Amino acid sequence: MKRGWQDIQTEALRRIQSREWPPGGLIPNEAELARELGCARATVNRALRALAEDGWLERRRRAGTRVALSPQRRAQMSVPILRQEVEGLGKAYSHRVISRKIEGDLLHLEGLHFADKAPFAAEQRQVNLSEVPQMADVDLDQISANEWLVQNAPFDRGTLEYAAEPASGFDTKHLECAPAAPLMVLRRETFSETAMVTAVRMSYAPGHAVRLVI
Repeated sequence: MKRGWQDIQTEALRRIQSREWPPGGLIPNEAELARELGCARATVNRALRALAEDGWLERRRRAGTRVALSPQRRAQMSVPILRQEVEGLGKAYSHRVISRKIEGDLLHLEGLHFADKAPFAAEQRQVNLSEVPQMADVDLDQISANEWLVQNAPFDRGTLEYAAEPASGFDTKHLECAPAAPLMVLRRETFSETAMVTAVRMSYAPGHAVRLVI
């Protein structure tokens, strides 16, 4: 039977609580756990991220994952899928690829997301193909880069920044707003244990509000 990430999370938590994995101890890496538990590495990654978000594990780039000495609940944030965000507003979602170019290991993308055919968000993104090589062959007219990456590109850590910024020329053209109009802009980077997975600048049409659940 195929094991989901919740099953792996339950098993890992059992090992922590039974002290099979003692406080402060280094646990096996994702590849080792995937082989042992008979699942994909991405499944293990999702389970360990959930435990880290709950404070049971501490993950450090190039230093591995350790059991927390004093488990403590942490605020958490997941990467939203824009289609679900738009549909949650009761509107019809669609998207369009504006440009797509590969330079070395970097895939450069520009795209536009719509709510009821009106511009909702404009996207400028870089994807590290050395981390997610299959992205080079994805039909992004059928699924947005945002949604495909959330579903297929696990990450270990990330940075997130929201800011109010004047509309750039790119924003003005694609969001159909006035030059230098104040916009909500998101910048996000996600990383594997060794390298950047993707970096994105997402600018939202005027009037956009952000709601966070922690």
